Amino acid sequence: MAEPVRVRRLTDQEGQRLQQIVRRDSTNSVRYRPAMMLLASARGNRVPVIAQRVAADEDTVRDVIHRFNEIGLACLDPRWAGGRPRLLGDDDEEFVVQTATTRPTKLGQPFTRWSLRNLVAYLRTNTPTGCRPPTTAPMESGTSTAATRSATTARSPPRRR
Repeated sequence: MAEPVRVRRLTDQEGQRLQQIVRRDSTNSVRYRPAMMLLASARGNRVPVIAQRVAADEDTVRDVIHRFNEIGLACLDPRWAGGRPRLLGDDDEEFVVQTATTRPTKLGQPFTRWSLRNLVAYLRTNTPTGCRPPTTAPMESGTSTAATRSATTARSPPRRR
């Protein structure tokens, strides 16, 4: 049978920081619950008891303990991903912003102000890297960007009594 999972010996600073999080950050569950798990493990509680106390899965408790043993208090910081990769690079974004803030007449266009449709058409033909601005997706698919009626503002048929 494998040895029970336990937190390594805490330094004084780590112990103080964990107690501070548990006492002050009780509204921030992102740090509070893992800190509770670590403190309970440091006090000698086993994984099933800790899982029951913090209402978590035993595997989650083990993962938090292993991660703390590897990287220390940095395990309390969330590891949220950045989401979808950017469609525009920094250079492309700079070009789009510069074009949008320049008067169309200075760029040889026959109008005085940019509309979204005209800006998109200009960028399609004049973008150095051939980038496609992400804001043009609704226009290309034929969907309208106008607001639609919600269920609360739409007229409903009169009730029959």
